[in-house]
Amino acid sequence: RELMPQARELRVELGCGKGRFTAGTAAAEPDVLFIAVERVPDAMVMAMERCVAQGLTNVFFIDANADQLPLFFAPGEADRIYINFCDPWPSNRHAKRRLTSPQFLSVYEKILAPEGMVEFKTDNRGLFEYSLESIPAAGWKISEQTFDLHHSPMAEGNVMTEYEAKFSAEGKPICKLTAMR
Repeated sequence: RELMPQARELRVELGCGKGRFTAGTAAAEPDVLFIAVERVPDAMVMAMERCVAQGLTNVFFIDANADQLPLFFAPGEADRIYINFCDPWPSNRHAKRRLTSPQFLSVYEKILAPEGMVEFKTDNRGLFEYSLESIPAAGWKISEQTFDLHHSPMAEGNVMTEYEAKFSAEGKPICKLTAMR
């Protein structure tokens, strides 16, 4: 929060990619501090350039893995975490790498405010169904969910990612859920 002390909220996006969602969300809410996390340098540079071109001053970037979040944020500092179109890690032996696994949910618990939430979007039905089971099993509550975001009330105010635009154009339904501790 030191980056923008006047911010009404601090939100973290895991895997910002080229920054379409990051820039769109930050532009819509200039009083919110956005921290975009990305491991692919080329994608992060594109996201940074997009934000600079739009004159956004409420977005900062971190090159880190999601399991390192407690190194960057104080306990309870984040109000929301966005997980958009992450790697589904389809093999069962890689389930612990899924960003909605109990291992990662325990990381998010460390940095989320008491009323903080996680918003998760994916086109991968298997990953979404896994998440619908793993999140409550980890002691979290799913407050909203849909298997077809763009044809649901959850679509209001939705900002698309690059992948979301691509998959939607192909006719693939987008799944979304919101979860709280």
